[in-house]
Amino acid sequence: MTCALLRLAVFSLFVLAAPGSRLVAQDRLDRDRFVFLFFPQDRQLARSLAEHAAATDTFPGLPRPRQQVVIAIAPDRARFRAWAGGAPEWGSAIAFPDTRRIVLQGSRAGSDAGNPPDVLRHELAHLALHEYLGDLPPRWFDEGYASYIAGEWGREEVLMTNLALAVRGMPTLDELEASFGRGATAAQSAYALAYRAVAELAQMDPARGLSLLLGYWKSTGSLERAMRSAYGMTLGEFESRWRSRTRRQYGALALVSNVTIAGLLLLFILAPLYVIRRRRDRRRLELMKEADAAAERAAQATAISDLLGETQERGDTRSDEGP
Repeated sequence: MTCALLRLAVFSLFVLAAPGSRLVAQDRLDRDRFVFLFFPQDRQLARSLAEHAAATDTFPGLPRPRQQVVIAIAPDRARFRAWAGGAPEWGSAIAFPDTRRIVLQGSRAGSDAGNPPDVLRHELAHLALHEYLGDLPPRWFDEGYASYIAGEWGREEVLMTNLALAVRGMPTLDELEASFGRGATAAQSAYALAYRAVAELAQMDPARGLSLLLGYWKSTGSLERAMRSAYGMTLGEFESRWRSRTRRQYGALALVSNVTIAGLLLLFILAPLYVIRRRRDRRRLELMKEADAAAERAAQATAISDLLGETQERGDTRSDEGP
């Protein structure tokens, strides 16, 4: 199938997949190797993304991609869900490497959909990695590479508050691979740890980054052999290094962060109780003072009464004695 026919087929697929949509309601924009499909309200977003994608169309460690990519911008959440197919509920975008297409949320998406240029960069990194290595990368590397290339530094914030790193310890790479399918919370932690793993790999060769690793991986078809050739260590040795360094760097921060949060929460709960007790004690003290004052006044009244009674008795006695 020629490129023109491929684009027409994919374009028709998105139009037909959109519930209640009409052909006249959708537009397209071609820029270099990118084809953007969108609705009128997302025209400005499509233009901005096209400029950004064309200006940043290189990916560290990989040759410049050549495959054409179709990028569909969904006008609403329902259309995104329909086009994305099996994407998780919390997903903000999805890439389909086999068909070289990406589905993004449009300008009406909420803040949880992320920054569109960064989200697109993340998904394009998936396609670039797949174009070079095919299905060789496990998901932890695939997701970690995409996050690393997109500059998603915020992933580390998840690790800073992940108490599990301090309490249960770091997962293995196999455990990390399995955690992507365990719900939104587990997946966010998995993305953050995958990001750290790929960043750790890149930092091991400051001059060439991931270039040697990816080149050896493609030529040998084995990540184990690529690790030995590029870094002089086994995959198991790297796993130990990544687990140790990540837990040491973020586990303590997570513990301190959670202890701080727990302390603030405890303070939030106890502060009203403290205020209530202080008010109760103050009222009790006031009542005690009032009772003491009343008792003192009663004692004074009794003393005066007794004194007056004694005086009266003495006066009566003198009257009875006569002159």
